[in-house]
Amino acid sequence: MLNRILEPRQQIPEERKRFSNAALKSLIIPIVVEQFLALLVGIADTLMISHVGEAAVSGVSLINQLNNVFIMVFSALASGGAVVASQYIGSGDREKGTQAASQLVMMIGLVSVVMMGVLLLFGRQIFLLLFGQVEEDVLEAGLTYLRISAFSFPFLSLYNACAGLFRSMSRTKVLMKVSIIMNVINVIGNAIGVFALHAGVAGVAYPSLLSRFFAAAAMLYLIRDPGNPIAIRTKWVFMWDSRMIARIFHIAVPNSIENGLFQIAKVALSSIIAMFGTVQIAAYGVSQSFWSMASLFTAAMGPVFITVIGQYMGAGDKEGAEYYMKKLLRITYLGAFGWNVVFFAIVPFLLQVYSLSDETARLVMILVFLHNSFNAMFCPVAFSVSHGMRAAGDARFTMFAAIFATVVCRTSLSVVFGIVCRLGVIGVTMAMACDWIVKAGLILWRWRSGRWKEFRVI
Repeated sequence: MLNRILEPRQQIPEERKRFSNAALKSLIIPIVVEQFLALLVGIADTLMISHVGEAAVSGVSLINQLNNVFIMVFSALASGGAVVASQYIGSGDREKGTQAASQLVMMIGLVSVVMMGVLLLFGRQIFLLLFGQVEEDVLEAGLTYLRISAFSFPFLSLYNACAGLFRSMSRTKVLMKVSIIMNVINVIGNAIGVFALHAGVAGVAYPSLLSRFFAAAAMLYLIRDPGNPIAIRTKWVFMWDSRMIARIFHIAVPNSIENGLFQIAKVALSSIIAMFGTVQIAAYGVSQSFWSMASLFTAAMGPVFITVIGQYMGAGDKEGAEYYMKKLLRITYLGAFGWNVVFFAIVPFLLQVYSLSDETARLVMILVFLHNSFNAMFCPVAFSVSHGMRAAGDARFTMFAAIFATVVCRTSLSVVFGIVCRLGVIGVTMAMACDWIVKAGLILWRWRSGRWKEFRVI
């Protein structure tokens, strides 16, 4: 019955199916577990910070919006490298794949160091520019978290790069194991920092720094194994291959612009949310942690699309790429719908362990309901399918679709719903749903046109 639901009507010969159901299961489950653990730590961070006070929750929430602008750049570069690596794996060119992996590590390391320096030097000015005059205790909590988290950027970027490469090789179990250890370090450190040392915001920031250092060191060691389909070579890390970098940037730059503008828009919205008072800021901050968890399955399927579609396009099998686009989309819808329903059902129980006022908790429930309803309906197309198109090389269209949907629709409608209609953070959440609807429509149109199959990456 399940196979009948998941299998597309138009089939390809069995010998051309690089990914059996068992292979897809082995690819998807470790990524879901890895994403789950990472998001669980985000919720744990917010939970423990809530015991410091709502000002701490608000400050960290605002800084996370700013940090995500930079982190999304790392993710975009890692995604670009993963696309190129996946296509070389599909074409059977191990040497070029190794060059691509090594150049990715070099580039992402340089970018992360520059971004770390910007935040350390101008963090306070950027905070005040974006969020204006907030309460003094919110400002101090945010700046403390900002300064410590900035030092983790090089480690986080290297981890993301290596993680993308392991996913492109379909070796997600290795990544899952490293992720488990990394997150155990983080959670235990948070508990010690907040409850034993009473270090406040710093008590959750330093464990994140330590866990990211461990993860980067472990992944760099593992990616050097010559037994991997692709591996890092030191000589290529310290060389500049303009052609290979151009291939990575062909995917990474549009993706960086897309993700960067998306996060900048969210930061801009945070400046609006900062006008609504501590209760709504805190509710929005807690809700975002829950939203990330509710989006788990859709987010986890993104790398799966990149790996599978990238390998098929690298092998020149467009029909196979089309087949797996349809199959993976069906899997995404099934998983996203089930997970959004289940997670919404457990939110009331999760809220009981948060130190929040009744008003804040009620607002969180409303925001999570709105998010989960629209997430299950539109995000599988708006985000997961766009990853598949990007893996084929159609990165510019996904960028323009995201810019229009997020920057134009979400931002303008947030002002209309949130401020003009006086709906506050509920209005901002409704605007987010409109963003997804518009982007899903654009991506669906492009996918059905078949234009995404006409691009070349390698």
